[in-house]
Amino acid sequence: MGSIEEDIKQSRPFSHVEEKALVNIMYTNGWVMEHLRSIFKPYGITNKQYNILRILRGAEEPISTSTIRNRMIDKMSDTTRLIDRMIKKGWVEKKICSDDRRLVDVIITDAGLAKLEEMEHTNHKVKEIFKKLTEAEVLQLSELLDKLRY
Repeated sequence: MGSIEEDIKQSRPFSHVEEKALVNIMYTNGWVMEHLRSIFKPYGITNKQYNILRILRGAEEPISTSTIRNRMIDKMSDTTRLIDRMIKKGWVEKKICSDDRRLVDVIITDAGLAKLEEMEHTNHKVKEIFKKLTEAEVLQLSELLDKLRY
């Protein structure tokens, strides 16, 4: 079994365990994101676009771009630009907000729902990311990450 030190070719020890854990989280995030990119690429969709489609499907009603941004995994993304690209692909539409006509809401289209449906069978590929862990370890990992944030 490899270690973070081996993977990043680090010759001197980390100064403390928290530094090692932080570097490991950052490195593992890149590793996971690269796996997801390879899963999503054949479908012509990015990780962020997939995230937006899932948010909109779960919302079940039009929501603002700021609400989408707040719910996104990557909060640094240019949500407006991403949504404009998704409109061109026919996956989402903008609607004038019924409560405040100055605002615009976003809604998932039938084509966006179809894209998510088309990708449903990729779930087994996502599960492969965790193939070296037991179900109990995956749950523990998730709980530890939650604990770290809260």
